[in-house]
Amino acid sequence: MNRILSFKLKWLLLLPFFLFLVVGAFAQGILVSGKVTGNGGEALPGVTIVLKGSSVGTTSDVAGNYSLNLPNANGTLVFSYIGYVSQEVVINNRTTLNVSLVMDAKAMEEVVVVGYGTVKKSDVTGAVSSVSSEELSAYPAQGTVQALQGRAAGVQIQANNGQPGASFKVRIRGGTSINASSDPIYVVDGFVGGALPPPEDIESLEVLKDASATAIYGSRGANGVIMITTKRGKAGKPRININSSVSSQNEINRLDLLNADQFRAYIKEARPAFDLGSANANTDWQDLIFRRGAIQNHQLSFSGGSENVNYYISGNYYDQKGVILNSGFKRFSVTSNIDIKASEKLKVGLNLFAQRASQQQAYTQEGSGGLTPGVISAAFKFEPDQPITDPNTGRFTVARLNDPQDNPYAVATQLENESLNDRIQGNFYGEYDILKELKFRTTIGATTNSGRTGYFAPTTLNVGRTVGGEATVSGAKSTLLLNENYLTYTRDFGTSSNFSVMGGYSFQTSSSENWGGTGQSFISNAVSYWNLGGASVWQSPSSGLTEWQLGSFYGRANLSLLDRYLFTATIRRDGSSNFSKNHKWATFPSGAFAWKMSSEPFMQGISAITQWKWRASYGLTGNQAITPYQTLARFSNVYTIIDGLAVNAVRPTVVANNDLTWETTAQLDIGTDISLLDNRLNFILDYYRSVTRDLLFSVQLPQYSGYPNQLQNIGSVENKGFEFTLNSRNLVGEFQWSSDINISRNRNKVLELPGGNELQYSAAPGHLVGLGNTHVLREGYPVGTIFGWIYDGVYQEGDEFLAGGGFERMAGGEKFRDINGKRDAQGNLTGEPDGVLNSDDRTIIGNPHPKFIWGFNNDFSYKGFDLNIFFQGSQGNDILSYTLMELNLLSGINNATTDALKRWTPTNTNTDIPKAASGRTRRVSTRWVMDGSYARLKNVALGYNLLDSITNSLKMSKLRVYISAQNIWTITKYKGYDPEVNYMSEGATNSNRNLGLDYGSYPNAKSYTVGINIGF
Repeated sequence: MNRILSFKLKWLLLLPFFLFLVVGAFAQGILVSGKVTGNGGEALPGVTIVLKGSSVGTTSDVAGNYSLNLPNANGTLVFSYIGYVSQEVVINNRTTLNVSLVMDAKAMEEVVVVGYGTVKKSDVTGAVSSVSSEELSAYPAQGTVQALQGRAAGVQIQANNGQPGASFKVRIRGGTSINASSDPIYVVDGFVGGALPPPEDIESLEVLKDASATAIYGSRGANGVIMITTKRGKAGKPRININSSVSSQNEINRLDLLNADQFRAYIKEARPAFDLGSANANTDWQDLIFRRGAIQNHQLSFSGGSENVNYYISGNYYDQKGVILNSGFKRFSVTSNIDIKASEKLKVGLNLFAQRASQQQAYTQEGSGGLTPGVISAAFKFEPDQPITDPNTGRFTVARLNDPQDNPYAVATQLENESLNDRIQGNFYGEYDILKELKFRTTIGATTNSGRTGYFAPTTLNVGRTVGGEATVSGAKSTLLLNENYLTYTRDFGTSSNFSVMGGYSFQTSSSENWGGTGQSFISNAVSYWNLGGASVWQSPSSGLTEWQLGSFYGRANLSLLDRYLFTATIRRDGSSNFSKNHKWATFPSGAFAWKMSSEPFMQGISAITQWKWRASYGLTGNQAITPYQTLARFSNVYTIIDGLAVNAVRPTVVANNDLTWETTAQLDIGTDISLLDNRLNFILDYYRSVTRDLLFSVQLPQYSGYPNQLQNIGSVENKGFEFTLNSRNLVGEFQWSSDINISRNRNKVLELPGGNELQYSAAPGHLVGLGNTHVLREGYPVGTIFGWIYDGVYQEGDEFLAGGGFERMAGGEKFRDINGKRDAQGNLTGEPDGVLNSDDRTIIGNPHPKFIWGFNNDFSYKGFDLNIFFQGSQGNDILSYTLMELNLLSGINNATTDALKRWTPTNTNTDIPKAASGRTRRVSTRWVMDGSYARLKNVALGYNLLDSITNSLKMSKLRVYISAQNIWTITKYKGYDPEVNYMSEGATNSNRNLGLDYGSYPNAKSYTVGINIGF
């Protein structure tokens, strides 16, 4: 009831405001309207229409329509649009003005944002992908990263978890490291490391991919750079836009599990001596934990300006109720930009961004087992013949077959795990024209991020019951300061030749604080985690402070000769406090050349070719790779006993390394850009190869040193591949159809490891004992390679059983392939079978890297209707499913999928699913490695722009209504929940090594959306 009252109160408070807007809109003067088209008859959205000599203006909508209130019927309207010749039209008492703009002969003069400046699209020498605001806001997304998925060649985006508010893994041209982060850096309106605004507030997004484009960011450019430009105000009358949508969501998939009768028959076969008791329920635990989710996404923006002052203010509210009980995410943000022309030579401006985000997390992807399992994995495993609560005790039921774990409904409804995060960011700039050709720009930016997380396990759960309830509260605060100062000199020599040079200095500093405390044994569950002082048992508190600084000198020179030969040279020198005294500074240069072949005299007679450009670049970029203090000798807290009393002490744990340095990536890129038929067909093709050297590894030290290991620069990894992008305007005129296709192929390979030795490691949930190492790093193979046995089905009666301890040798037992074991005279394995099954028979059984990723977008329009169809997918990647391993091991300790009905029995021998048998050991094998390829209909949207007669009568510039659906159709062979999500994929090391894994992951959701766009 309180929520309903609060909702009504909000709208009552906003009602006078909206009435004011409507009344103000009706109070305008004479109305002039019309449609703006291109020379091919296609509608042109976003055309700027301004009354000459005034600040009165508007823009055309997606159908090219516009309407403008004018003080009188005289004057001249100026129509301007990027890539087209501006046109002035005298009004002459007319109320309807339809205008056709002619494409500029220099249509490719559109500019793209690069580091510390912009460059004409036709003069780009590096590999840059651009994504428009319309693409980013095509459907309700919880953030900009999610909206970018499938939109740019060479950019792979995967959900770390499908949970509302969860993060995404972004890889630009593959992972450049093994043990350090491979995440790109984000530059928002020139602020390096800035917070990402909502997609609705973004004007354009550029992805810088090769060294020529990213070397200007030096030690942070190895993983690519994502440049974001937010929307700004334009001269003309104030513009008000309202974008609002609501969505209904369902889980994307469910597993087919055994029902109660099937489950009891299976357990009786696997463990005939086990007494299941008299439980007679038939509970669908998936049905209990899932619910209908919902999304609200609302934006209200104001923009406008005059000749000297432009402004843009936007508020955005996003609220997602997850498809799992007690999971959700809310975000409220405000974006504000103001640009002031203070004088003929001085421009100043301020970008402000504030955001509050809260997340209620369902407990999923747990990796340590214990008595409180994850909600998803518990819904799979928990016994279906048990009810929610025990009818005798009234307590939530617990598992009987293995550890007494809580049931999934109890975990979903009782466990609390909440977070709140506030961010405030400001960036001031000033730009002064020292001379006509020389400009100085300075920026001062700051962002502060603070948050807290609360966790509470009540006594209604096993994990809380054993300690009387457990609560944890942790907090963190970080502050980032950045100052940039640079000069830009531009000289036009005529004869289609020009030169520009930029040079500057930046300084960035960061401070991060964290603290936390835990208490146990509370009198009541009522106060949750808000009264740690009420705990009878206190755990050790924690706190920490981390600081770093980065100073940089940078420069870039661009030379264009005869509008045919383009040269770019970039250099940056970074000094970081993170590195040792011997390697505080490093230099990162790059060079690029482009040839506009289409501008050569011998190409002038080929009218079909609008532009054909070749590009080549090479350069070095860096990865700071480590957190502060890693190069220093460090001590750790320990407890010791003195005179029978426990006291605090410290002990040395890490030895210093004064020679630790950056991970450095050298990248070659060769590409071509082709535009045909007056830019109706645009091709972009790139080949690249990058090698990252001086990889950071923790190397074991001799025992006599007294230290276990030391961080050293050893190793290298390679990424190489192709990218293809096609933009086409297939049909123009009244019925329009445009397409965008991008396909990317990347091959990742380890070139060098410490001592040339392979490194095996485990990426399995902690409670899946007996798995051993599941992955291997081996020279010549990709990072994250899956390692295990080859599964050959089941043994049959009369088969000859392989020797080997711990493996099944019985009819219906698991059968693995003997592939190795014989040794030569020197004791080296020969790769020949020896009749014994053991760890030598493990081999590479899976590659989590896709053969290629792709996106396919189509936009259709006819009169007032528009249709968008967007597909996205991944092909050729393997997934190791710990979920299906745990369910279908058939050892009688939890429920199973309906595949268990096909298990081997004396009367069902034609199967590759083993018999039900207790005590079976879990092993990573090809049985659990599956094709993770998928093709997904990411978005389909149908919209209608109301007729001009309706919008004009309402004094609106646009009114569009639409319906859309997201993730409603997926083609995949993967048998798990969702081929998109990953387990254990966050963090520095995890993000690169742990790929293609699935365990108890929160799935993505299907969404059905209705929305409205209103403009005044």
